[in-house]
Amino acid sequence: MRGIDLHTHSNCSDGTFSVKELMDYAHEKNLSAIALTDHDTVDGLDEGALYVKENYPDMEFVPGIEFSTVEEGKDVHIVGLYIDHHNTEFTGKLQQFIDSRTERNKKMCKKLSEEAGIPISYEELVSSFPGAVLTRAHYAKFMVDRGYAKNRNEVFDKYIGDNCPYYVEREKISPEEAIGYVLEAGGVPILAHPILYHMSDRKLDALVARLKGAGLKGIEAIYSTYSPSEERQIKELAVKYDLAVSGGSDFHGANKPKIDLGTGMGKLFLPEDLLGPIKEMSLFYSETAQF
Repeated sequence: MRGIDLHTHSNCSDGTFSVKELMDYAHEKNLSAIALTDHDTVDGLDEGALYVKENYPDMEFVPGIEFSTVEEGKDVHIVGLYIDHHNTEFTGKLQQFIDSRTERNKKMCKKLSEEAGIPISYEELVSSFPGAVLTRAHYAKFMVDRGYAKNRNEVFDKYIGDNCPYYVEREKISPEEAIGYVLEAGGVPILAHPILYHMSDRKLDALVARLKGAGLKGIEAIYSTYSPSEERQIKELAVKYDLAVSGGSDFHGANKPKIDLGTGMGKLFLPEDLLGPIKEMSLFYSETAQF
C-alpha cells in the first residue's frame, strides 16, 4: 500500500519548496496523494492541481489550507481538505483575513524600524519573498540573512516572539470560524496536530467535543512528532467523536529540516485507504469530482 501526506507547505506560505518542487518530491517519494495546506492562503492550489494532472496521473492532488486560529490564548490550527478555493464566499472571507494580516505586518515592520533600529520595510520584506503569505519565519530569515540577528532563535527571543516588544498580534479568528470557512468551501475541516497544544486530556476532549458540534469532520491522529501513545490517544478521540483519521508530515522543507515529506521524522506512514472516508465527506468533491 502506498502512502499519502495530508499536511504540507510550500513557499506560498512558510515552506521552502516551490509548488512544483513539492509535487515532484511527492511523486519521487511514491505518494499516492498529497494535500497542499499552506497557511491562510490558496495561492498554490491551481498550480499544484494542474501540474499534477499534467505530469503525475498516478498521484492525487488534494486542495487544502491551514487556518491559524486562537483558543484561550493558544494557537489552534484547522486544516481544510478538498476545498473549493474558488468559492466566492470563501475567498471573500479569506481576503479579509489576509488584509488584516497585511496591516499587522506593516505595523510590525514600523516598530522594528523605528523602535528597534532595524531597517526593515514592509515593501522590502514583500519583495524578498514574492507571493508568500508573510509569517514570522520570513522576518527571521530576512533579519538573519542581513546580519541584524545571529540566528532564528535570537529573532524570536529578542524581537518578535509572542511577548517581545516588537511583536504585533494578528487578527484572531476562532476555530469555529475557521471550520465555518472550510464548510463554506465544501471542504472537510480537520483539527491539526492537537498534541502540540499541550492541553490536559480533559480540556482537549472538551475542545474536540465543542468543535465536533461546530462541524469538525476529522482529526490529525498521525503526525510527525507523535509518540505511539499519543497517536493512540488521538485515534481514541476520533472513534469517540466519530471523526475521520487524518494526518501528515507538516513538511516545510529547510524550515523544518528534521521533517521529511511522507515519513516525518522517519517512522510516519499514512496509508492511502485513509483518504476515501475524508473524500466522501467533501461536498465539493462529491459535486464536481474534478480532483
